Amino acid sequence: MKTVMLIGDGMGDRPCPELGDRTPLQAAQIPWMRRIAAAGTLHLVDTVPPGLPPGSDVANLGLLGYDARDYYTGRAPIEAAGAGIPLQEDEVAFRCNLVHISDGRMVDYSSGHISSEEAAPIVESLERELSRSGLHFHQGVQYRHLVVWENGPVAPVTQPPHDILGQEIAPYLPEGEGAELVLELMEASKELLREHPVNQARVARGELPVTQIWLWGQGPALQLPTFPELYDLTGTVVTAVDLVRGLGVLAGLETPVVEGATGWIDTNYAGKVAAALDALITQDFAYVHIEAPDECGHVGDAALKTQAIEAFDQNVVGPIWQALEERGDPYKLLVTMDHRTPVEIRGHSAEPVPLATLEGPVGLPEAQTDFDEFIHGGNAELRTYEWIPGWIRGQA
Repeated sequence: MKTVMLIGDGMGDRPCPELGDRTPLQAAQIPWMRRIAAAGTLHLVDTVPPGLPPGSDVANLGLLGYDARDYYTGRAPIEAAGAGIPLQEDEVAFRCNLVHISDGRMVDYSSGHISSEEAAPIVESLERELSRSGLHFHQGVQYRHLVVWENGPVAPVTQPPHDILGQEIAPYLPEGEGAELVLELMEASKELLREHPVNQARVARGELPVTQIWLWGQGPALQLPTFPELYDLTGTVVTAVDLVRGLGVLAGLETPVVEGATGWIDTNYAGKVAAALDALITQDFAYVHIEAPDECGHVGDAALKTQAIEAFDQNVVGPIWQALEERGDPYKLLVTMDHRTPVEIRGHSAEPVPLATLEGPVGLPEAQTDFDEFIHGGNAELRTYEWIPGWIRGQA
């Protein structure tokens, strides 16, 4: 029995006036997801334990069958694991965004989705000028980077920059014990980046420059029981982002690097599908994560988010379902998202999300049904994150 989970990060939403008061899931042309929902079972699921924020870290932990209340230490330690950066007992990891702030407002948490190639010399400059013994900068993907800090401050309250888009940053600056150390580092980055050659080139092209770093999501190392220990399954996580890759590493799963995987709508869909299908030849489990719908929700573009959802359906869901059917082996397929990223708030929300499950082979039936955030005619069952482990084990 092969078990496959397909995750369209942040696909869930709320009705958008620009889409005729439909959600992007309702407006999108997604025949594969709607066929899976019709052939299988439709659920609504709460992916986030009560009292925890609806971040991709907490929610993807839940989808993999881990209760974040038992394990979660912060977002950055997970990303450090995904980047291959082992944390020592006395080290704290911080997520380090390259952001654009203007007139005291968070204009863009990604500086116009700066490319990894442009980000590299910026991170190199940060490491050269601002690092010191026990504090170092590590390059990630696009705007997502890390600071690893020996005996760094754990206590400050920090804010994800994608949750305060368009807002004054003053109320959301780090605060609490040790916050002054974090603020000092963020402030020092401004002067360094003001005349950086990468920024000068971006301005010349009419693109947003990086005005400073934004530190958040800090925490010490995280330990998880492995997937083989929990479920007696081998498997692979396919993703473009260090956060989800880190969960795979910590869970003892394979985490192949797919060339051209960007975390945006231009990602290498075919490469991700191939990596998952290759893994399933010898392994039991595949977790395929697509970041683009979430990014489009943060941008606040309903039409672009609809396009990203359609790309997920056409380039990931359809090909993987077809391949599972062609192989003819017994399989379990789950299609869902980690959380909602409503366009209207450009951030995450903890409302339940749609989830479709299917056991096959079933012969690719053509019938379709709604796959969206609402229960239609009582055809969806409400679940909690605690239901996921049973489904993975085949007991749900």
